[in-house]
Amino acid sequence: MSVVVVNYNAGKALIDCLMSVACQAREVVVVDNGSDAEEGDRILEQVGRFGGDVRLLRSRVNLGFAGGCNLGIEECSGEAVLLLNPDCTATPGLVERLWDVLCKNPRAGMVGPLLQNPDGSEQRGGRRFAPTPGRALAANFLFRRLVPATSGFNLCGQPLPDGPVPVEAISGACMMLRREAMADAGTMDEGYFLHCEDLDLCARFRERGWEVLFDPHSRVVHLKGVSSRRRPLAVEWHKHRGMLRNFKKHFRKRYPVIFMPMVHLAVWLRFTFVCFKKWIQNL
Repeated sequence: MSVVVVNYNAGKALIDCLMSVACQAREVVVVDNGSDAEEGDRILEQVGRFGGDVRLLRSRVNLGFAGGCNLGIEECSGEAVLLLNPDCTATPGLVERLWDVLCKNPRAGMVGPLLQNPDGSEQRGGRRFAPTPGRALAANFLFRRLVPATSGFNLCGQPLPDGPVPVEAISGACMMLRREAMADAGTMDEGYFLHCEDLDLCARFRERGWEVLFDPHSRVVHLKGVSSRRRPLAVEWHKHRGMLRNFKKHFRKRYPVIFMPMVHLAVWLRFTFVCFKKWIQNL
C-alpha cells in the first residue's frame, strides 16, 4: 500500500500526520503543493526523520488538490493508494484495515473511514449521498423544513453500520483507491481546483461498476481546514465553482433545461451569502 499526502502550508499538522501513518505503509509520498518557501524547506528537513519510505515532491505552483493527488499517485507503486489530508491523524492499523476491506470486496474501487472531530464525534462528509442539484438545494436553502423527506446528503446523523457498507460518496480527506479501479475509471479530474473532486471521482467509479465503501471500524481524526484558513474566500470560490462543475458533468442531462440556470443562480447566491457572513465575522 502507498500513501499520498498533498500539503499546502499545513505546518505542524503535516508532521503529526506523517508520524501517524509513516510506519503503516510501504511508501509515503508528500506532494508540497506550492507552499511558502520557508514551509517547503522545513518539510524537507522533517521528512528526513522518517527514513527512505517517505519522500517529498515539491511543486513550485499550487496544482490544486486534484493535481497534487495525481502527481503523487503517478509516483506510487502500491496496489492501492491512500489519499490522506495533511490535517488528518491516522489511528493505528488504519492502512491495513482499509486494505483488508478492499481485499474482501473485489468490486470495491475505494473505501473511506469514519472521519472524527478531535472530540471523537463523527464529522460530516465521511459518508454521504451524491449531492444532486435537488439535494443541494434542500440542504442549503432549508427546503427540508418544508419537506422532511429531503434531508440533504450527509449521513453522519444516522446510526453507524456494523461493518463496511456501500455509499454514494466518501471524503477525499481520507480514501483508499484500488489501482485496478483507477486504471478503469481514471484518477482525479484536474478541472477541479479544490473541493468536489472527491465527489466526482466517487461518481465515476460507480458509473464504471465499482463500489464505494464506508468502513465504520477504520477511523481518522480530521482537524479540517488547516491549509485553507489563510484564504477563506478563495476556498469558497473554488468550492462553489466545483459544485457547478460537478452538477454540469453528472446531472445536466437528468434535469429539464430550465433547471440548470436556477441551479447556477442558487449556487452563486449561496456564495455571496457565505462571503458576506465571513466578512461580518471578521469585523
